Amino acid sequence: MMEIKRIDTYTDHRFSQKVLDQHGCFLIEGMPCEVEILSDFEAVVRGKDRNAYPQLMEQFRFYTPHISKFYDDCGKLIREYPAVPVFNIAIGEIQPSQFFVDEEKIAAIRRFIHHPQDIIIQVMLHNGSCISLDGHTRLYEAVLNGWNTVRAVEVTADQNILGFVEEAKRRNIHSPKDMKLVSHREYEEKWNRFCAEYFQRLE
Repeated sequence: MMEIKRIDTYTDHRFSQKVLDQHGCFLIEGMPCEVEILSDFEAVVRGKDRNAYPQLMEQFRFYTPHISKFYDDCGKLIREYPAVPVFNIAIGEIQPSQFFVDEEKIAAIRRFIHHPQDIIIQVMLHNGSCISLDGHTRLYEAVLNGWNTVRAVEVTADQNILGFVEEAKRRNIHSPKDMKLVSHREYEEKWNRFCAEYFQRLE
């Protein structure tokens, strides 16, 4: 199993800015590799070690399950997965599992999010509620723009997510508009602290 590390920053001279903004940059055994989203269901993979592509694509699809076709830098199809249904959902019907939004992330996604259809998030249906598992920054950007709907794919998650939802509700966060926009430093401090303390309580 190769060591694959996802890059979470927005400044790194080893990668293109466009892919950094998309969070599609990885280090595979220390070597840079990029997965650039081209459309709702397509992406291109770039990196020296083609043997690492299968594992990289699997990991990338954990974050973006709607991407089903992957090409190399020459436009040759590398792999095609079964298509995942994408559907529209009203923002007001979405229950966040997160509390804070990072100002730095908002600035980054504004470089490639321009319309409601640019937003595809992962949601889990639970007891009649639609829980957002990721994409909270994109959801908050939709709120700021006054958009009423986004697009989503349905996935499953472990039961830990329900603890995050319970805490969100305790903080009166019942829709994306209720999340709090904070500085990058405050986001790192508050969100990372909550996650660390939450999983400590489970041990």
